[in-house]
Amino acid sequence: MKKGKGQSSNLVKFIILSLLGTISLVLFFLNFPLPFLPPYLKIDFSEVPALMASLIFSPIAGVIVIAIKNLLYLAVSGAGDPIGVAANFLAGIMFVVPVSIFYHRFKKGVKSVVSGLVTGTIVMTIGMSVLNYFFILPAYGWFMGWGDMTPEVIWASVIAAVLPFNVIKGIIVGFLFVPLFIKMRTWIEQQQAKLA
Repeated sequence: MKKGKGQSSNLVKFIILSLLGTISLVLFFLNFPLPFLPPYLKIDFSEVPALMASLIFSPIAGVIVIAIKNLLYLAVSGAGDPIGVAANFLAGIMFVVPVSIFYHRFKKGVKSVVSGLVTGTIVMTIGMSVLNYFFILPAYGWFMGWGDMTPEVIWASVIAAVLPFNVIKGIIVGFLFVPLFIKMRTWIEQQQAKLA
């Protein structure tokens, strides 16, 4: 009997993560550029469902939602920009996982979520700056046929665009998520108890 209950619980988790991944994809399309940054850097709120999943279940659940979103995007877009999809996946992990770790390791409350969001923003900003400098921007240069980008050009792009973009995105998503978490805290705790 326990086995059947466990299988049923896993199925419910899978359905919830799939739904959150789909919602994440929809939110990914509702994006907007910032006027002072390059137009290809767009703010979206697709990490919010992944944050919800990571708080209800675990950091891995958040990663699964991010993966579902990006796989669905690849399927819908016809794999037009695999480098951008990989970058989005990595940025999402760097942002969501620290929030979940803070929430599950410390007291499950607003303070731990805020601490996680601040840490996630810092990790994402530094991590994406390093990845863009060494891998992502050079890969884009090769993929788009721009030729070899000099270290100076890459460094300028990171400082002027990638770094401020990730800081601003982390702040905007954080400001949206904290009141959402406060409003949905009871529901999140109910889901944790029900699906544990």
